[in-house]
Amino acid sequence: QFLRAVPRVATIHVVAEPLIVNGMARTEAQARAGELLHRLNIPERLWQLPPATFSGGEQQRVNIARGFISDLPILLLDEPTASLDAANRAVVVELVAEKKRQGVAMVAIVHDDEIRHLIADRIVDVTSFAAAA
Repeated sequence: QFLRAVPRVATIHVVAEPLIVNGMARTEAQARAGELLHRLNIPERLWQLPPATFSGGEQQRVNIARGFISDLPILLLDEPTASLDAANRAVVVELVAEKKRQGVAMVAIVHDDEIRHLIADRIVDVTSFAAAA
């Protein structure tokens, strides 16, 4: 839910880093990162700036880009649409749908009823567990 990035590292590098670590060429990784940042409405003029200087919503979108850029078999999502406006919430819902079509398993904590019903295949209401404890 909170951005944990190395200070003074450009946003494009923060997002591309998981691909580079797994062996992708830097130029290709940065191109994919740029596509995702563009899709998440992070203006290109910001890509060379550290994400710590961004608004909360922009930082959230950088987190989403970094988490969704890799082809991982499972994703854990903690309030993936928090701090986002309607347009960017819709982009995240699309990204989740794409990952689901790719067979990625996801566990999400979502307090927004509308988003929960848009992305969930199965809902577990944990409020009943808390009351029983």
